Formats: sequence, C-alpha cells, structure tokens
Amino acid sequence: MTATDTLKPLRRLLIGHGALLMFIGGVIGFGFLFHLIGAITLWPFPGTIEFQMPGSYKAWRMSHLEALMNGSIIWLVAALLPHLPFSITGLRRLSYGIIVTGWTLVAGALFDALFPNSRGLAANSLLTNNIAFGLFYVGILIVMAILALIAWRSLRPEPPSP
Repeated sequence: MTATDTLKPLRRLLIGHGALLMFIGGVIGFGFLFHLIGAITLWPFPGTIEFQMPGSYKAWRMSHLEALMNGSIIWLVAALLPHLPFSITGLRRLSYGIIVTGWTLVAGALFDALFPNSRGLAANSLLTNNIAFGLFYVGILIVMAILALIAWRSLRPEPPSP
C-alpha cells in the first residue's frame, strides 16, 4: 500500500467536509439575501413572505464568507496533506482538527447573524453569545495549535540521513 492509498480516506473526508461547508455557505447566502431584501422570495415560485431576517449586514456577510473560506481552506489542506511532515496518525489528527475548526468557526459566526448581541467576542451573561464565544474559542485554539505544529515541523532542520 502506497502513501497515497493510505491518505485517500483522509483526503476524501477533508474534500467532503470542505464541500459541505461551502454548500452551507450557499444556504447561509440565501439568509443573507433575505436579510438584504427584507422578505423571503424564491423566484420563480409565487408569493413572498414579508419577514426581516435578524442580524446585521456584517453578521450575515461574515457567516456566509466564513463557510466558503473554511471549506476552501479544508480543500487546501486535503491538497497539501501528502506534503505535510507528519506520520499517518499525525495527519489524521490534523485532518480531524481542521474539520472541527471549520465547523466551529462557521457555527459561531452564524450565531451572530441569528441572535442579537451574540458576536462571541467575549463571555458575558447572554447564553447565545457564550455559545458563540465557546465555539470560536475551541476553533481558534485548535487552528493555532495546528499552524504552530506545521510551522515547527516544516521549518526545523531535517535530521541527517544515516
């Protein structure tokens, strides 16, 4: 079994989660659109539901783009996987970590769009804000650890060959 065969399931997992995050970004984009026009209209279907989506322009834009960017980054990790200086166990952990990071950051951003005063920048007395804060906190800690490990493993000198 070659290294490529060993990595194929991980790469497929990353590609699938990246695609799903980008699909969710498209769904969130409809929420963004409905927020902008102040109604739910699905042309060519007749009828309009007059409803102002909660949140702000910035919150909807961020959650929409967060999903698209995180999906793209996960695809980038899938492409780079064979070149990262880790064992198969390390690559598996890195893959799961980047998937968790992608989903936590998107979910945290969506809380800001759906619930008032839930930006998640700091903990406070509002439950929805604290959920967003916790999601961001987990995602940021994981991605910072992953980036530090990749940098350390990639930039340190290789041991001499015997």
